[in-house]
Amino acid sequence: MLYGAQPARRRDAQRNRTAILQAACELMETDQNSVLMPEIARRAGIGQATLYRHFPDRTALATAVIGYLIDQLERCVAAGLESPATFRTALNEILRAQVTMRPLVQLARRLDAATRGRFLRRLVGVLAEPLRRAQDFGHVRADLVPDDLVLLFGMVEGVVEGARSHAEAVAAAGRSIDLALDGVFRPISSPSEAPLRIGKL
Repeated sequence: MLYGAQPARRRDAQRNRTAILQAACELMETDQNSVLMPEIARRAGIGQATLYRHFPDRTALATAVIGYLIDQLERCVAAGLESPATFRTALNEILRAQVTMRPLVQLARRLDAATRGRFLRRLVGVLAEPLRRAQDFGHVRADLVPDDLVLLFGMVEGVVEGARSHAEAVAAAGRSIDLALDGVFRPISSPSEAPLRIGKL
């Protein structure tokens, strides 16, 4: 019995951790700006003491949730790496998560700069190979580089923050995402489509 007890406890702990992360993801897809820890514990079907043993505060939980979501993205991208359409699908999911997971975005802002930078590098790294493959097939403008994706994330975030209500944020962000993706996936093809140079008007 002693030999089997520790692995069993580890399995229980892993199940609880996964249940917490899944519950947090579900609750963070909401129009409110924050999600309380007791709500997450109830959704996960565990006690608050168990929740706090895994994640002592909301910052620790937010860090784990972001890591969990990127892990899922990595698996999805790996499964579809041969398809040139994977880049657009993955990028679209990331941008729309910025809108639908507002509580997580709010918590992410409170993370230290090093942690935020690490997550951004992971996201860009996940998208780098799908981007290259999409460019090879001519689906994406050739001058787009992985670091440009960070600009897209910031653009969508700025649109959401400038909205007066959740409904307005969803509508504005949806439009900005569509426009951003059009800019990425429709390369400049004629002089009339070239960007105007401010000061030369």
